[in-house]
Amino acid sequence: MTDVIPGGYSETEPATEEIQRICDEVKVQVEEQTKKKYEVFTALHYRSQVVAGTNYLIKVNSGPSSHLHVTVFEALPCHGGQKSVSGVEEGHTKEDPLVPF
Repeated sequence: MTDVIPGGYSETEPATEEIQRICDEVKVQVEEQTKKKYEVFTALHYRSQVVAGTNYLIKVNSGPSSHLHVTVFEALPCHGGQKSVSGVEEGHTKEDPLVPF
C-alpha cells in the first residue's frame, strides 16, 4: 500500500457504479466543452481527491479507440452537492495514466 499525501489524489481504481452515475450526470457538460456528441460514454478508471468537496479524475471510453480524461468537482452536500466539469482532455488512449491536469 502506498502512502497517500493529504489533499493528494488516490491511486487509480476501477470505475464503480457511482462513478458511472457521475459520468452520466456530467455528460452534457463534457459535450458542451468539447462540442461533440458521444454515443459511448463509459467510465473505466478514476482517482479522487478530497478537498472542500471531492475532485474526480475519470478515464472515459468515448468511442471505439477514443478516451477522455475528465475532471469533475462534486460540492459537499451542505453546499448543494452539484457536480461540475472543471476540465476535459481529449486524445487519450486506454493505457494513458490518469494524471491531474
